[in-house]
Amino acid sequence: MLKKAVRQAACAASFREASDDLAALAERAISPSHLRRLSERVGSEWRDARDAEVQRYREHQLPRDYAAPPAVAAVMLDGGRYQSRAEGAGRGVTDPAWKEIQVACCQTYAPREHRSDPQPDPPAWLVDRQEVARLAAEIKGHAGPAAGRAAPAVPRRSRRARGKRRPSRRLVRTVVATTRDVEAFGWQVAAEVHRRGLDCARRKACLADGSHALWGLFELHLVAAGFIGILDFVHLLVYLYAAAGAAEGRGSDAAWGLYVEWIGLAWAGRVVALLAALQVVQDRLGPPPRGAREDDPRRVVAETIGYVRNNRERIDYPSYRRRGLPISSAAVESTIKRMNRRIKGSEKFWLTGGAEAVAQLRAAYLSEDDRIDRYWSRPCRGRAVGPGRLGRPPAKAPQ
Repeated sequence: MLKKAVRQAACAASFREASDDLAALAERAISPSHLRRLSERVGSEWRDARDAEVQRYREHQLPRDYAAPPAVAAVMLDGGRYQSRAEGAGRGVTDPAWKEIQVACCQTYAPREHRSDPQPDPPAWLVDRQEVARLAAEIKGHAGPAAGRAAPAVPRRSRRARGKRRPSRRLVRTVVATTRDVEAFGWQVAAEVHRRGLDCARRKACLADGSHALWGLFELHLVAAGFIGILDFVHLLVYLYAAAGAAEGRGSDAAWGLYVEWIGLAWAGRVVALLAALQVVQDRLGPPPRGAREDDPRRVVAETIGYVRNNRERIDYPSYRRRGLPISSAAVESTIKRMNRRIKGSEKFWLTGGAEAVAQLRAAYLSEDDRIDRYWSRPCRGRAVGPGRLGRPPAKAPQ
């Protein structure tokens, strides 16, 4: 019953929803507050187990947990946010603040390699006006027509309609998540990579959105193991779409034409030509003045140039496609959405320890290896409930 309770508390959107689910499906009445205590206790035990593995890795004593190294591996890094409240302030919300949660998807793939670029031309969804507008709006809010005009509804299109093709079939995904800082997160990712033997893969990559902190993690923990750094293509798309809109007017035909030209250069990995094309626009607009607003066209184009220049060594997309490596970190974006469903919300304010504990539960249940069985095989520190506390929910009165 403890396993069922903790699993539902980790997977439902809230402790209240988990309590209702258990009453209906398991016929056991467990209050939301008691579910919270159980989840935080078990999650803290799993956190301690993770920290012990990280320490053994740092002492070069962590065993590898794989029968054979994978052919292709990818580590995808990103971050989300959650709301916290002050420690030791009693019930209610005191000093609410937004804090970050770091998430990594560690994935293996079936091998697929090509002698030449298997898709030299951009897929249809990259030059689909509605689809690109939806992506840009979802990630950065750069989509839509000019201010003062109502934005049309942009429906999500199916993967088949978008023409999206995966470079390789995913085999196993595991998730690392923490509310701690990037330095601690880096060691957790490194331990997971070592435990699963991802550093022994024949082809391996690390994907991120351009964050300096995440690329610092990559340089410290993954470069020596032979991982290739890849800039998430969708985030590059968003920057180029924003710059085209800034240059020619958001939502205009001229802006769309400019975007199509630039995205073609990016897809082909022609970084020098892409930077030159962006610089032509910057020269026409002029440099951004000091203190320019975020939506100033000169600033938007300048930031796009800086983004491309800082990541120019991670934009060789034809080479990545030939090696069967992913060029999008959509997997970690999707994982963060599923993590957010549990810990992020307008009425969810966490203490630091509670957020970290529940993040461990959520990450474990999102992982596709045997870690759930491994964690539950450890002895629990205490009872789930006292004698007589686990009762059946009251029967509903007949209508």
